[in-house]
Amino acid sequence: YNKEDAFWKENRLEKLNNEERGVYKMLDTLQSVRKFKSFYTLGATISSGYYELDKLNLDLGPITSFVGNNAVEGLRLRVGARTYVNSNDKSRAEFFTAYGIKDNKFKYGLSFKTLLNKKNRFIAGIGYRNDVEQIGVDLTSSTDILGRSFASNALFGVAPNDKLTKVKILVLSAEVEAFKNLVFKLNVDHRELRSASDSFSLDYFDDESESGVSSQINQVFTSFSMFYTPTRKQTGYGVERSDVNSDYPTFFVFVGKGVKGLFNSDFDYTKLQFSYSKPFKIGGLGRLYSTVKAGKIFNEVPLGLLSVVPGNQSYNSVFNNFSLINYYEFITDSYVALNLEHNFNGRLFSRFPLIRALNLREIVGFKSILGSISDENRALNASGINYISPSSTPYYEYYLGVGNIFKFFRVDFNFRGNYLDMPESRSFGVTGTFGFTF
Repeated sequence: YNKEDAFWKENRLEKLNNEERGVYKMLDTLQSVRKFKSFYTLGATISSGYYELDKLNLDLGPITSFVGNNAVEGLRLRVGARTYVNSNDKSRAEFFTAYGIKDNKFKYGLSFKTLLNKKNRFIAGIGYRNDVEQIGVDLTSSTDILGRSFASNALFGVAPNDKLTKVKILVLSAEVEAFKNLVFKLNVDHRELRSASDSFSLDYFDDESESGVSSQINQVFTSFSMFYTPTRKQTGYGVERSDVNSDYPTFFVFVGKGVKGLFNSDFDYTKLQFSYSKPFKIGGLGRLYSTVKAGKIFNEVPLGLLSVVPGNQSYNSVFNNFSLINYYEFITDSYVALNLEHNFNGRLFSRFPLIRALNLREIVGFKSILGSISDENRALNASGINYISPSSTPYYEYYLGVGNIFKFFRVDFNFRGNYLDMPESRSFGVTGTFGFTF
């Protein structure tokens, strides 16, 4: 795909005219203009989240993870990178190291994946991470071994971020695209979980422990998942591809099995998860984004393996998280959740002459979850955290947002609908997010 000019001069079926030659010359000239190169670098870094080191074939990033703060690590400094020759690389490696000023400890992680068969897109991967993390901020199980949640890396929050977990996890994965846009993935992982804070516990009652209580979870977990994205269009042929459109639905089915006894694994249990998301165009009234999620865990497991309702104590707006729920405020082993967000794309603001020129976007949203937890899982709990689930009445919150502020900022005003008598509950909050949306 990348050929020298001499090749095209000899093999081009039709010669370039003067205007077309002028375009080539202009592009070559721009590559040597320092101001243009600076703007290109800035735009590429903002859009991708990585800073390019072309001579080393590396990208530094994600830039949003360079600096963080939490109650365990204090100020957290992180440096990460990925290999990147071009967008069609058949293999990609990622790695990071981080250091906490308060706990005086280094953390690290690395992953590697490679495309072994282009026809059925058979991809194999391996990864390892030793880190401090805020687990339980997504109902859907993540397959990103180095992914770091917003909750663990926020510089500021509405409450102390001390419910963190020491995570050591080794993952082996394989995936194949059996049919167009239908991907099957198999994961096998071994993880160790232990509280990272003196004010937070993952303890559970354990008859095999001398004290009757264990503080660490050792778990082997195998999972099979299916992603189906009909009508999705992608570009590229490497191990990672880019989406062309964003109006496709997504079906996700997940079946996982914890195996007790294998490599000292502690628990035997089964986890089922399902999610469906779809954007809808509603005439001239904008676009509605919708997500439905459901899940259930069979057999008894401790806090570190349960389905925590994903809260948000940061000032970031996150679509699939509840902006007014604190971390570990609700604990479940079965749940059904609904997220709706409608963007009017300026249809209402355009009616007002004074603000029409600002091109602001009005947004409304609704989030709700209904969940429960079994008596057996309650009996296993020795963490000191009171297991509360939204079982009698679905929890819900709603928000009003304004987007496209200065072309790149959005602010949301969040309101809590019920469970206002919960300890340290928040009835109102303001969150925001950066990004370019077209």
